[in-house]
Amino acid sequence: MNMIERLKPRPGLRVLVTAGASGIGAAIARAFLETDASVLICDIDKDVLADFAAQNSTVFTLPADVSDETQVDALLEHAAATLGGLDILVNNAGISGPTGPIDALSIDEIRKTLDIDLMGQFLVLRRAVPMLRQSGDGAIINISSVAGRLGYALRTPYSAAKWGIVGLTQSLAKEVGPDGIRVNAILPGVVRGARIENVIRARAESLGISYAEMEAQYLSLISLRRMVEPEDVAGTALFLCSPAGANISGQAISVCGNVETI
Repeated sequence: MNMIERLKPRPGLRVLVTAGASGIGAAIARAFLETDASVLICDIDKDVLADFAAQNSTVFTLPADVSDETQVDALLEHAAATLGGLDILVNNAGISGPTGPIDALSIDEIRKTLDIDLMGQFLVLRRAVPMLRQSGDGAIINISSVAGRLGYALRTPYSAAKWGIVGLTQSLAKEVGPDGIRVNAILPGVVRGARIENVIRARAESLGISYAEMEAQYLSLISLRRMVEPEDVAGTALFLCSPAGANISGQAISVCGNVETI
């Protein structure tokens, strides 16, 4: 196998992407479909899920909320039935959570963020790992955030969850490495799309400044002074699941243009 071939995931991989119908998840799902993988995506938004399926006729879909144990169990059973097993898990589902001082956040907002962003990954992993052990060459990618390596004022539940994902990733890599399963985290930065627009808008409102001013502040904290594209994250995911990434595990890899501080 030459180097160019080593950079491509092998055809026929069985891939599950959570929250795979929009944003980063959709970019990752499309990228794997382009490598002739068998891909199952879930999403909590049935309309967005249907739109993705209409544009990508070979994808398998199932509505699911990763914070609901019963729905997660059904999702992994569906993966076994439709894909015939599992080689790759992309734990992507997450929400932005509330913006504001910690004493102004409601308990419900905090719990919801932790339940979806962190507990949701645990729920999927506890059912996916036994399937990945059967693969012989399994890989897990947990989507964290640059907020998983930098403190994030006014976004404490989100940042806490994303730091937790890094700890989960490094711990699980040690646990399942002897089974031949690689576990890595990708830490996206300011990714272009609807989610970051909502985050910037909420933060601008909390600080009493305009959207344009807040966006300029975000970009000024990135060494490359530009946003990340969802496809940048997808490309990193493909690399980690390719033969070229065969000995990369337990890592937290930022795809952020070098965010200096947040």
